Amino acid sequence: MKVTLDRVEGKTAVLIAREDESVRMNIPVSLLPPGSSEGDILTIRIRRDIPATDAARKEVMDLVEKLKNK
Repeated sequence: MKVTLDRVEGKTAVLIAREDESVRMNIPVSLLPPGSSEGDILTIRIRRDIPATDAARKEVMDLVEKLKNK
């Protein structure tokens, strides 16, 4: 997804989706690539972390089982 770095407000960066300007996101400035400035076009990629998700689910299931067996 392509976004434009619209502005920085303190520690928050405001991003606007290039395909639909009604889609706006606020993220911590610390997540921006070094050297980013207002007007820059950035690419955002979100991926599922299936191994981490599976591990978290297993941990929750183990805790639920432990509570059931008390």
